[in-house]
Amino acid sequence: QVQLVESGGGLVQAGGSLRLSCAASGSIISLNDMGWYRQAPGKQRTLVAVVNSGGNTNYADSVKGRFTISRDNAKNTVYLQMNTLRPEDTAVYYCSAEIRSSLRPTRTNYWGKGTLVTVSS
Repeated sequence: QVQLVESGGGLVQAGGSLRLSCAASGSIISLNDMGWYRQAPGKQRTLVAVVNSGGNTNYADSVKGRFTISRDNAKNTVYLQMNTLRPEDTAVYYCSAEIRSSLRPTRTNYWGKGTLVTVSS
């Protein structure tokens, strides 16, 4: 059974930084795209950043230059370094990964349960 577990959320003042982590575990054969999404109260979940297995990245325009996504393939972990945080970054942040596992050999998208990031003004 594959699981994604996020950590690193919390309360921070505007202008501050946080680093989110998401570790994938289970009978994993391969990890493809790994990404972060966020959902603010009353809004839809949207893409923040994604990194593929080759290390290529893509960011939402609203976070370019402030957030950095990276991954450690040896640890099956993806990170999101968030700098110069703004109140509008407040949201639940979800990790997502496209995984092939021994139980599901075809590419399947998995989600973590989310971690709350609150940025105070």
